[in-house]
Amino acid sequence: MADVFPAVASPLRPPDRQGAMRTAARMAESALAVEGVATGNREFRDWYAGRVREDVAEVRRIALAELSGWHSEPGTGNLVHDSGRFFSVEGLAAEYVDGGARGWEQPVIRQPEIGILGLVAREFGGVLHFLMQAKNEPGNHNGVQLSPTVQATRSNYSRVHRGASVPYLEFFQRPERHRVLADSLQSEQGSWFAGKRNRNIVVEVAEEFEAGESFRWLTLGQIHRLLAEDDVINMDARSVLACLPFGGADASVPAPTAVLRSCADGTGAVHSTGEVLSWLAGLRAGSDLSVRRVPLDGVRGWKRTEESVAHEDGRFFRVIGVDVRAAGREVRQWTQPLIEPVAQGVVAFLVAEIGGVVHALVNARTQAGLVDKVELAPTVQCVPSNYAQLPRAPQLRFLDEVLGAPAERVLFDSRLSEEGGRFHHAVNRYLIVDWHGDHRIEDDTFRWVALHQLAGLLRHGHYLNIEARSLVACLHSLAGGGRATGAGEEAQAR
Repeated sequence: MADVFPAVASPLRPPDRQGAMRTAARMAESALAVEGVATGNREFRDWYAGRVREDVAEVRRIALAELSGWHSEPGTGNLVHDSGRFFSVEGLAAEYVDGGARGWEQPVIRQPEIGILGLVAREFGGVLHFLMQAKNEPGNHNGVQLSPTVQATRSNYSRVHRGASVPYLEFFQRPERHRVLADSLQSEQGSWFAGKRNRNIVVEVAEEFEAGESFRWLTLGQIHRLLAEDDVINMDARSVLACLPFGGADASVPAPTAVLRSCADGTGAVHSTGEVLSWLAGLRAGSDLSVRRVPLDGVRGWKRTEESVAHEDGRFFRVIGVDVRAAGREVRQWTQPLIEPVAQGVVAFLVAEIGGVVHALVNARTQAGLVDKVELAPTVQCVPSNYAQLPRAPQLRFLDEVLGAPAERVLFDSRLSEEGGRFHHAVNRYLIVDWHGDHRIEDDTFRWVALHQLAGLLRHGHYLNIEARSLVACLHSLAGGGRATGAGEEAQAR
């Protein structure tokens, strides 16, 4: 298939065509710049290695009762912060109203605050660079990863924890003072969060300022190559990167080495954007999944011990407690609950060039924690071991096609972590596989959607789930004509 992708078309409002085309060209120029002007590759490697050495966190498991500043709420057993802020761990019950499918209960994180995932952009030598932060989260299995410029909950940046202020927060509190390149509310994991959303925002600034020791300016080309490495670019950074305007208005801007024909909305795509939106709206309107809160101590099928809350047959995940002692954070010591998955997952897109336009096979996936219940998800999104006793589980559809694909058709293969501030060692294998089979594999919940349509939808919230956004960022990293499969052999062995 072609190695480059058509550009963004906005599906919902008439854009400034000339401005959007120029922005798309600047994104392409930055994606082609594999050596930074502000930070050279050798300088980056030395700096990153230094941050890994210096920003060390000691994370120790503790009993849930030992969580300092947290308590089990009387009558429910919910884990609640003493301030009433940050987040809580409680129970969720999901039931299908018509009884056609089995419901379930589970622990879930409830965090009603909308956080900021903000990325600052600035030109150096005529090329856009992005200010990335080296950050150690307590749940990261490898310590330091690259995050957005600002990655903070409202409780963090309003300093409920009485810690230090969040650097560069001012750029996102008054974004109208700068050029806003992207700005939307996006969901987080619908399987582990209840209604969690973050503001994903990118602003371009003109003024000069000195980057702090934990920050470096990188081009998109540099960032894209780091995406191919295991556990360097964190989940929040991937989410924001996916929202960047990679394309023009209602027609394509050729990608750096474009061979695909231009593709306006509805031209060349298997389904017009209007048809995709109508399909998704119909599934949301027809969803009969009912979700309600239940006490953590009363969640059916789960057992609570001094050490954790875990599923009775050992599947899915555990709620654990940790004590964290970290350098380079707003607060140096704290305790908190974390969700720990029991195994590594697989997240993958099947992609195909159909009529000269690259499409991804998306799954309209129902998740109890999503605000609208249904969002567009990857072709495959599962932890296979959770369904080992269910050989026909719908979650495993296309898994064999992904894992059994010949090496030459695997365009991206990297092990990437999920959000380390709430999840402990949550790792998924992210893949993009070139599909050479029959394209007529759609059904009620699967559709081929052109990549420029996905990018256009990301200008708005609640269309693509967090796993799909991560894969869109990985797809952008292939736009220069390369492949990202450095982790493939290692991943096959895992």
